[in-house]
Amino acid sequence: MRSGQHRRHHRRYGGQRQIVLLSPVLVTLLITGLAASTPREIAFSRLLPAAPALAAAMWPVLPTVLLGAFCLLVMVGVSFFHSDLGTPYTAAAIAAVTLAAAYASHLRLRREEMLFQVRLVADAAQTVLLRPLPRRIQDVDIESLYLAAQEQARIGGDFYEAADTPYGVRLLIGDVRGKGLSAVGAAAAVTNCFRENAYDQPDLTGLIRRLQITMTRYSVAIPADDQPEHFATALIAEIPHGGGHVKILNCGHPPPVFVRDGRIQVLEPAQASTPLNLAALLGDHYHVDTVAFAPGDQMLVYTDGVTETRDRTGEFFPLPDWMRRHGSAPPRELLDQLHTDLLRYGGGRLDDDIAALAVRSRHTWMQEL
Repeated sequence: MRSGQHRRHHRRYGGQRQIVLLSPVLVTLLITGLAASTPREIAFSRLLPAAPALAAAMWPVLPTVLLGAFCLLVMVGVSFFHSDLGTPYTAAAIAAVTLAAAYASHLRLRREEMLFQVRLVADAAQTVLLRPLPRRIQDVDIESLYLAAQEQARIGGDFYEAADTPYGVRLLIGDVRGKGLSAVGAAAAVTNCFRENAYDQPDLTGLIRRLQITMTRYSVAIPADDQPEHFATALIAEIPHGGGHVKILNCGHPPPVFVRDGRIQVLEPAQASTPLNLAALLGDHYHVDTVAFAPGDQMLVYTDGVTETRDRTGEFFPLPDWMRRHGSAPPRELLDQLHTDLLRYGGGRLDDDIAALAVRSRHTWMQEL
């Protein structure tokens, strides 16, 4: 059903795009028809320069010039019937607007090409920063979701990673406070540090201290004016091979949500742990919570863009209530539904980037298969 709706939407939007691309021709024909069918005093033909001007916004250079030439011919033809329309002035206006439109079209195409190249680089950077996660590690299913607040954006300060280590499956999710390239750089630095140290640090406290050092070093290396923005909330989790429980170290991050037999648990940390790059200000304090994670249980970790999505009345997205209705869905379906419902709840737009991981412990019979 969803694929059929997608095809219908695609056809509808494709038809709308064709109409938009043909609008300069439609405008030309409309003006020509009005000029031929109305009294000369109205002089609709003087509107013909608008057609090439409109074409410059969506057509290449040559079609824009050809449309301007056609408008010029139309004006000459109209002058045979109405010789007192000021044809030389209108013709000069059409020629001038056509030349300007052709130049504007050329500049637009150059900007579009530059934007395309920038997006290719951004896509490559996102692939490095948020590389596709394996859908299964040992006896754990993992699915990911990333949504940029702005459609033009490709990468931001939200990050996540997963690693199959000797100590179990380790997960990372976090959110750099701040915007722009500095936030992206901080996210990349923390993610790369996790990828390197997740396999060597025997406990989560040692791992988070490595992330803390990396974040501090990165902050020192950036311009002083940006340093106050460079701290990050982060959550790391460890699911030992064989499952049974999960260890959570939450450094100022939104609490994970667990689903067990239809029951919802929001795991607030028993003690606060220091966000990354704030150890010098708040102290080097870390606490690990351990919670049951039996086969069939599911965990959702996410950035605050999820819970801070607002509806038209200003109400925040009710994630625990939403999980009660959808928490039994498989990880991929859960995140797809979350994506759809967040956009619907926010009125089709997002105010912040969103990242989420859905993690499910596999049943014993799945492990045997």
